[in-house]
Amino acid sequence: METGSPDDTGTAGATRAADRAGPADQPSPAGAAGSAGPAREEPVWIGLPPGLLRMRRLLLVVWLGLLTLAAGVLPALFLDPLWAALALLPLALLAWGWVMLGRNWRSWRYAERADDLLISRGVLWREETVVPYGRMQLVEVTSGPVERHFGLASVQLHTAAAATDATIPGLDPAEAERLRDRLTELGEARSAGL
Repeated sequence: METGSPDDTGTAGATRAADRAGPADQPSPAGAAGSAGPAREEPVWIGLPPGLLRMRRLLLVVWLGLLTLAAGVLPALFLDPLWAALALLPLALLAWGWVMLGRNWRSWRYAERADDLLISRGVLWREETVVPYGRMQLVEVTSGPVERHFGLASVQLHTAAAATDATIPGLDPAEAERLRDRLTELGEARSAGL
């Protein structure tokens, strides 16, 4: 299974972390009872719905399909029929983009923890954003015309520091609204406690 797939619930990461940990890092049976402090729980990662992947792949096929037609038909009509071989370039790009979109989609995931929201993404360069609930200033749900057609919405998180602004794309609208309401509620509770 590829890292960051929607089926990955963090257990593989916990296993890898335990494999790298030395004997001093391993909890002892006596320490597990609570004398060593609270155990850090692995977050439960939630992947993006498959509708986002379908939408992105359809857009890829439409745009590169038009480019393939233009690269194959126009040179064949106005130049020589051998120039129609130029259509192979957009087709190769389509095949490569199809695979890359799948890998990118599997890399996106998010997890709600007690004090913050984690957003992880990236295939070659992994990026994990931690957004503390108390720092959230605005949580908005957006859905453009193409997203609405596919029944998708995005959650945009705005914080005091622009560097920690984050987006979770391609969610089911009901999940996006639930997440917005929950994050707003937790943000208000945490900022009131500051």
